[in-house]
Parts: sequence; C-alpha cells; structure tokens
Amino acid sequence: MEMDIEKRTLRRITWRIVPFIMLLYLVAYIDRVNIGFAALTMKEDLGFTASVLGFGAGIFFLGYFLFEVPSNIILHKVGARIWIARVMVTWGLIAAGMAFVESSTSFYVMRFLLGVAEAGFFPGIILYLTYWFPARHRAGVIALFMAAAPIATAVGSPISAALLEMHGILGLAGWQWMFIIEAIP
Repeated sequence: MEMDIEKRTLRRITWRIVPFIMLLYLVAYIDRVNIGFAALTMKEDLGFTASVLGFGAGIFFLGYFLFEVPSNIILHKVGARIWIARVMVTWGLIAAGMAFVESSTSFYVMRFLLGVAEAGFFPGIILYLTYWFPARHRAGVIALFMAAAPIATAVGSPISAALLEMHGILGLAGWQWMFIIEAIP
C-alpha cells in the first residue's frame, strides 16, 4: 500500500516536472549550437572571420565558467524556482539581443553575457530535482532530463535551418530571425 502511494506520487511528479525541464534543456542546447548555424551567413553579413566566430563561440563558456560558482551561491540563497526563472528571462533577452550585433566587439560582449546569464541553469535544475525526487530515483530523472540534448540536435537543426530562410523579411537577415525566434521560449 505504502509503495503504491510512493510510485503514484513519483509518477505524477515526474510527468509534471520532467517534460518542462526537458523543454528548457532542449532550448538551452539549441541556443548553444545556433551560433554554428548563424555563422553560415553572419560572417558574410558582418565581415567576421572564422577566428572571430570561433572566439565568440568560446567566450560564451568563459562567462559561464566565471559565473557558475557565484550563480550557484545566489541559487542556494534565493531558491531554485526564482533563480531558474531569472536565468531563463535574462538568457532569453540576451539571446534575442544577439540579433543586433554589428561588430566583433559587440559579438564578443553578447556571447560573454549569454554565458553569464546561463551560468546557473544546469545546477539549478539539478538542485530543483533534489527537492522533488529521493536519491534512489534521481539518476533516472536526470537521465530523462539530459535526453533533451540529442533530441535538441534532431529537432533544432531543421528549425535553425528553416529560420535562416527568413532572410529579408522585415529587413532582417535570416540569422537575426533565428536568434530572435529561438530566444522566445
């Protein structure tokens, strides 16, 4: 009887939380790889070299690395729900702002800020899962959560490619539309 209640409760919590956090991770993963798609036309539009694009892609992780610990400290103080919401909002705004870069300097700044904004996302989700799932069930739930990464590759690639085809609509390049639309979720 007691086991049935636990199973039902865990199943209900899993169906309520896991699809949403998988969606968040899917969006995060698409956001990380969309620079590769944008580079196809962005380099020509802005005159970027492969070095500029490579450094810009990498500087994201510098911001992420430098602000991971401070983000986790704040996460612990204010709670996972509030901090994950902050991460999502600032990350979306900065991701959309990527559509308006005009120089290598603005590109570097925006990529760095994007890394800073996203720094607490993954540990925040893991902490949030510890609130809801006992240790013996957590590995399976985390595996489900992380399954969003390969799904993002399968789903995100055609979406990014299609968004690049919006070139010229309302005077924006396809890469600009890609950053704006992929930032909305």
